[in-house]
Amino acid sequence: MFQVDSVFNRDRFLLRQKLMTLSEKYDVCDDHGDPILFIERPTHWARSLLAVLAGLVATIVMIVLLALLMSVMPENLQLPVFLVGTIVICIAVLAVIVLISPKRHITIYRDASKQEPLIKIIQEKKFEWFTATFTVRDLKGDLARFRKNYLYDIFRKRWHCYRPDGSLLCVAKEDSIVLSLLRRFLEPLMWVLRTNFIILEGNSDRQIGEFNRKFTLLDRYVLDMSADLNRYLDRRIALALGVMLDTGEGR
Repeated sequence: MFQVDSVFNRDRFLLRQKLMTLSEKYDVCDDHGDPILFIERPTHWARSLLAVLAGLVATIVMIVLLALLMSVMPENLQLPVFLVGTIVICIAVLAVIVLISPKRHITIYRDASKQEPLIKIIQEKKFEWFTATFTVRDLKGDLARFRKNYLYDIFRKRWHCYRPDGSLLCVAKEDSIVLSLLRRFLEPLMWVLRTNFIILEGNSDRQIGEFNRKFTLLDRYVLDMSADLNRYLDRRIALALGVMLDTGEGR
């Protein structure tokens, strides 16, 4: 049987995001503040910039073509052609940007040297309507699949975590529906109402963990699985979920 690396044999992980970097990077520490893992989600800024420039060029070219087409159209058809052409331009430009833009996978490494990857969080698609899906893998294969529906965010942010066989493993959602609504309506005070999450076992209300964004000058987070006494949730999956509760929320 494949043995899980001892570095994951703990209930608390302290995550500290590195500032002033192009990519999203995190140091993962133990309770004493000693680094035990390193996480990176590359930005791929060169390719992302290329995608934006390509989208801009495509926009200009298609606007010129639309203008030329409208100039030879009868006046009674110019408005319909303009409306249809605008929709086509938006779809085409979005397609160009998505085609060129890179997927942003996340890797959990042994340390900052990045010589030994342990866990990968794979972004399944570059673009999805209203949803986002990620697959968590270790060196042996798939561990879990994360799915987020952005429509839920209107009321309360949540992530669903599934086993490889498709059954629901756990759900992470904002700590309180009241605080969730306050965060929506008091957007300027988001820095005070930090978004924290609770992790529930399957479809039940049994809390097995929590992800708290500590109120400090630096971005520091605590993933605490102490409530999961029976180790229901694999700590590798728990840590991957904790990372998504930050970078996957666009913070």
